[in-house]
Amino acid sequence: MRILENESMAIYSSFRIGGNAKRVCFPETREELVSLIRELRMNGEKYAVFGNCSNVLFPDEGYDGTLILTTDLVDVLVYGNVIVADCGATMNKLSIVASRNSLKGMECLYGIPGTVGGGIAMNAGAYGGTISDYIIGVSVLTDEGEIKELSKEDMEFEYRNTVVLKKGYIVLGGRFMLEEGNEEEIRQLMDKNMNSRKTKQPLSYPSAGSFFKRPEGYFAGALIEGAGLKGYRIGGAQVSELHAGFIINVGDATAKDVKRLSEYVVRHVKKEFGVTLEREVRFFGID
Repeated sequence: MRILENESMAIYSSFRIGGNAKRVCFPETREELVSLIRELRMNGEKYAVFGNCSNVLFPDEGYDGTLILTTDLVDVLVYGNVIVADCGATMNKLSIVASRNSLKGMECLYGIPGTVGGGIAMNAGAYGGTISDYIIGVSVLTDEGEIKELSKEDMEFEYRNTVVLKKGYIVLGGRFMLEEGNEEEIRQLMDKNMNSRKTKQPLSYPSAGSFFKRPEGYFAGALIEGAGLKGYRIGGAQVSELHAGFIINVGDATAKDVKRLSEYVVRHVKKEFGVTLEREVRFFGID
C-alpha cells in the first residue's frame, strides 16, 4: 500500500482544488482497505474514503486526517453475464469490459469520470440509464466495521441517493447482471454518448461534472441559463458558458470561490423561478 505524507488533495481532485492532507493512502486490495479503516477507527483517527475524487470539492485549508483513495482497487471480472467490479475501477473500465464481452447495459456510464464505488453510492447515470439498472449485489463496509452483502432492494436506490449515503457505508464492490448484445452496436452507442459529452460539456476545464441535481420537472442547466448566469464568475470559478449546469475552474479557483458561486446561483435561480437547486457535488470539510 502506497502512503504519502502531507500530500496535496488538488492533485487528485477533478476540480484541481484543495489543500494538503495529513496523509494519502492507496490500498491495493479490499482486505487492505478494510484493515486500514478498522485500524483508523480503532485509534480514533480522522479519515475519509474517495475514489476518483470527481464529484467532490476539497477545502483550501487541507485535511488533518487520512485520505484513502481506492484507485488501485481496479479488478473487473466477467463470469458469463455477470460482472464483478472493485470499488476503485472506473466506470469507463466497467463499460469497456462489458462491451468487449458483448454485454450491454453499461453504455450509459461511459464517460462518467467516477469509480464504481462512487457510482453505486450516488446511483450515477446518464442518457436515460443508471448504474442501479443492472445491479444484483453490493459489498459494503458498515460503520460498525462489518462487511455486508446488500441486494438491489437493500440499496434503496433513488435519484442520486442510496442507503450507502444515508448510513455512511463504504462500497467495496458491486455485481452486475447484464444482457447479451452485439459488441459493435454497443461500442457505437458508447461512442455516440462520448461524442455528445465532448460537444455539450466543458471537458477542457477542471470541474466536478454536473454541479446540481436535476429538480423535478426541470433541468438545472436550463434554469441557471434562464437566470442569465452563464459565464458568471467569482474568483477563478465560473458558470460554464458551454453548459450552465457545470461550475468550472478557469484559473486558480479556490474552494471558497466555488462555494460562493454555487450559493449565488442557488439564490438567483430561487428568486427567478422559485426552484431550489440542490448540490450534486459533495463539499468535504467545507462549512
